[in-house]
Amino acid sequence: MSQDRPAAPPRLEELLTSLEKTIGKLAGGTAPLEELVAAHQRALRLLSEAQSNLDELKGRAEEIARRLEDPPRVGG
Repeated sequence: MSQDRPAAPPRLEELLTSLEKTIGKLAGGTAPLEELVAAHQRALRLLSEAQSNLDELKGRAEEIARRLEDPPRVGG
């Protein structure tokens, strides 16, 4: 049985791990220029994805906090 669901976006931990590896490659500075440029572009993309992921998580946390502060009234 195959799953027709689209692939889930990378989890924050996975994004951060990839970002750390990419930054490590940039920090080494020993790779050819083309690889460094590609790593820089990848780092920017990963950073953007991680920020989007954080923004989504923050919104969900704020919504949960609102629900906990003002629970729905039952009855009357």
